[in-house]
Amino acid sequence: MKKILSIAVLMTLISGASLFAQRPPAHVFQDSAYHYFNVPIERIYAHRLGFVVFYQRGGGSPQLARAFIPQEWFQEPRGRGQFVRLGAGAEWPSMSVFFREGEFSHVRLRVRANRSHATWGVVPLHANIDEFFEGIEEIRLEF
Repeated sequence: MKKILSIAVLMTLISGASLFAQRPPAHVFQDSAYHYFNVPIERIYAHRLGFVVFYQRGGGSPQLARAFIPQEWFQEPRGRGQFVRLGAGAEWPSMSVFFREGEFSHVRLRVRANRSHATWGVVPLHANIDEFFEGIEEIRLEF
């Protein structure tokens, strides 16, 4: 009987100790100023002026949308573009578009390092798409 009583007292003390545990600082629970949308890449084309990305629209729509992303966004330190090369594995290439306080901040392309992957494409030599890369200040996703 003493053993059961000792165990009950010990359990009460252990559970009561959690009442005095410290709470994390309030800033830990604050919302981030950044929000993002992540979309799967169906096809990505490298061009001398940047990348053309065809991605799936949201809501299960079978239609594709496209985004033109200037090369210079990836050349600046802490620029507007981040390029992540994926190795072999099950992760599908994706594009994440980040917004800070509702305004476009930056884009992150997660693509296969191996350009023979099915998502990589080649822009035909006769295609003139230079004009689509002019004056791009932000990416607006289509849903």
